[in-house]
Amino acid sequence: MTLHAREINQDVRELGALLGEVLEAQTSTEAFETVETIRNSCIDYRRGDAETRDEVHRALNRLNPETQDIVARAFTTYFELINLAEERERVREIREGSQEGVLADSVEEAVRDLAERGADPEEFEQVLEDVLIQPTFTAHPTEARRKTVKAKLRSVARDIERLDERRLTDREQKHIERNLDAEVTSLWQTPQVRDRRPEVTDEALNVQWYLENVLFDVIDEVYDELEHTIEDVYDEDIDIDTLYEFRSWAGSDRDGNPFVTTEVTEETLERQRETVLPLYRNKLKELSGVLSQDASNIATDAVFNERLDRHKSRLPGIATEAEERYPDEPYRQKLRLMRESVIRVSDVRQGGYENEEELLTDLRVIADSLRENDAEVIAEAHVDPLIRKVETFGFNLASLDLRDHRKMHTDAIAEAVDRQGIDYAAMDEDERVEFLTEAILQDNPVIDMEDTEGLSEDATRVLERFLAAADWQNEFGIDAIDTYAISWCEEPSHALEVLFLADQVDIVDLPGYCGFDVVPLLESEYALSGARRIMGTLFENEAYSQALAARDNIQEIMLGYSDSNKENGFLAANWSLYNNQKRLADITDDYDVEMRLFHGRGGSISRGGGPMNDAMLALPNETVTGQIKFTEQGEAIAEKYANHDIAERNLEQMLNAQIRARKNAIEEPVEEIPDEWEEAMETAADAARTEYQDLLETDGFVDFFDQATPITVIENLNMGSRPASRSEDRSVEDLRAIPWVFSWTQARCIIPGWYSISTGLDAYLENGGDMETLQEMYENWPFFRTKLDNASLALARTDLEIAEEYADLADPELRERIFPRIVEEYEETVEKVLEITGQDGLLSREWLQENLERRNPYVDPLNLLQVRLLKQSHRTETERRTLRLTVQGIAAGMKNTG
Repeated sequence: MTLHAREINQDVRELGALLGEVLEAQTSTEAFETVETIRNSCIDYRRGDAETRDEVHRALNRLNPETQDIVARAFTTYFELINLAEERERVREIREGSQEGVLADSVEEAVRDLAERGADPEEFEQVLEDVLIQPTFTAHPTEARRKTVKAKLRSVARDIERLDERRLTDREQKHIERNLDAEVTSLWQTPQVRDRRPEVTDEALNVQWYLENVLFDVIDEVYDELEHTIEDVYDEDIDIDTLYEFRSWAGSDRDGNPFVTTEVTEETLERQRETVLPLYRNKLKELSGVLSQDASNIATDAVFNERLDRHKSRLPGIATEAEERYPDEPYRQKLRLMRESVIRVSDVRQGGYENEEELLTDLRVIADSLRENDAEVIAEAHVDPLIRKVETFGFNLASLDLRDHRKMHTDAIAEAVDRQGIDYAAMDEDERVEFLTEAILQDNPVIDMEDTEGLSEDATRVLERFLAAADWQNEFGIDAIDTYAISWCEEPSHALEVLFLADQVDIVDLPGYCGFDVVPLLESEYALSGARRIMGTLFENEAYSQALAARDNIQEIMLGYSDSNKENGFLAANWSLYNNQKRLADITDDYDVEMRLFHGRGGSISRGGGPMNDAMLALPNETVTGQIKFTEQGEAIAEKYANHDIAERNLEQMLNAQIRARKNAIEEPVEEIPDEWEEAMETAADAARTEYQDLLETDGFVDFFDQATPITVIENLNMGSRPASRSEDRSVEDLRAIPWVFSWTQARCIIPGWYSISTGLDAYLENGGDMETLQEMYENWPFFRTKLDNASLALARTDLEIAEEYADLADPELRERIFPRIVEEYEETVEKVLEITGQDGLLSREWLQENLERRNPYVDPLNLLQVRLLKQSHRTETERRTLRLTVQGIAAGMKNTG
């Protein structure tokens, strides 16, 4: 059976041709021919038909500012459209693989894999009981596109889908093609560059869109696939608990973002509730259209009848209306009452559901009644999916995490208790732990959280946030906002400070009640190497241990991938994270605490990115408790969750990996790694860290980075609401990880993803190691294989010829001292990687190679134009806009920012 009418080359060809027609119609034939000249010259060079890029440079030299802008817009728009063509190809592969039963990393594959490994129904049920996957959407500013542009692109994507998946009449075909023409014309006429920095509310709305419009629809399809596969494989019922919970930082992550106020967080909570409740109401109305059974044809049991009668007594007016409208139709009467109770959740009127569990109970009673009346197929098709939605999204759509920098809490407490004559600032760590512990355990509050007179603005905000959090939990439920992460947590007191502030507003009432998961974010080498000191002190602490017991003895610990990489380099950072995950597992095991690791991953390889399912399977077995939490950021959110089929595929791959990883951990709780492998990594990581840090500490390196990348443009790109740097200092340490990676990616010199790997591996080989061992590690150790594969991708996306154009922007003396060193490390790393992997090229997957080859000739002109504009000391407003546009175009072409 043919599922699709098209293939990717046709999509690329026709979209490119359509863009050319629009460009010529909207500008001029001369402008169109200029773009074509540049495009063909770049293709000729990449194919080897031209020895140099001289023709491209000559064409760019002839451009006036207005034509430069047209060229930048043309190539940027091209990539926006081609990304949609590649998205459509991914959907084709998913659908065809599913139809043919060859889709790797599927839910079906995971179930059959466990069955083949001898897992009986009880063992499989235990694995599922352990699994909980928590994707956490952040507002980190790595999404370069405007919301308006994204909306137009989704419209184009729908037209491509209709052309691909429907058998059309000639008239229908022409209608869709006209729509495509209109949408691409509108896209061309729409400014690509934001004229203002997005507000926090914009970022929260962006995250909300994916939850509301995609994930809400697909979540029950994943459960449905799992349930049917279990029936096929095990031929018996297996209980499936909640496997996914979606969380968000958008509107609640205060770290480094002064615009995330209590008002913004409250608005986010209210808007999310106001979004999800109508979704349930609509689903209940749809269900009413299905459950039209007459009382004469079914028999409702005592449980259902009791729930119906109680509901009628709570809403007597609605009950009368329902009885008159639906006489002798008990399900419809019940559903009318349920709709009203959903409407009144946030209403001043009585009769609303107190929480989602009440709605779930009603739905389960209806499902049970249908099954008792031999209508299981109706329950499966219509009621069970809604149950899964409510279990997943609750009344809050997504739970929010609060986060702030540890210094904010320390300073706020110091200021607040200073009025009581307590010099907290002068205390050492042991004294602070003792003071906080006693303060938490005593019945009376230490400070008046409402009295902020005389406090600094930052301290006032901290106290007001905790007061507001107590109100939010009362209004929206504890689950709505029940996690508090502490950035740059380096001492036990940093966690106790959050617990203390929560105690002062009655979010904590020990023993027995704690409304927060207190989550230390360990990101510095000092914190990671001191994990036992930090966590051991907390687990032994009387107050903290009581709080932990009240949270089911589950300790969430967050690991920062981004800053660790920026501080130590790719190889050393990943080895440190691997070891510290194992160390944390040992610590929590020693104290009989269940650990939930929260992986602070970015979208790029340099910030912990890469295929999520591979990453989950490469985690140390000791850390795989079944529960896992990870951040989803920026453009990675759009890539994974903008399309229904791709979103479902991502969720399935996560579940596949987590089921298999949990089974592996049960079978082999402690992963046995040969000593020589660990020694090899230790030697390599130490040498790699030294080389990486030596590069960054080289005199003039920060100046070279400033001059040889578009960092100054990126800092003013209006990508996100959060500032690009933590302070006004110009240093690598102070720069946030996202613009750091973004800048190197733009310059096609992605050193955060590979620099110093060769130096590290050479140190191992020179210290008595051998290549055969490295090859064996790659073949048999998921951790090493995954990291090397990710580094290969960063190496493949690096283009030193283009990077050299950027390096030439730097002062000659700086360039000669720094750039050749980067080139040498790149070339040696490529050589090492290929020798270890045994592959002919850096990209093992053919589609990745095709993708890169298709894109490179079109990214090149944007890079070369960007370099020309960066050379200019003075730019017109048109040139400044064009420069910002090249950043967005390169990001679209590389499909990566930070």
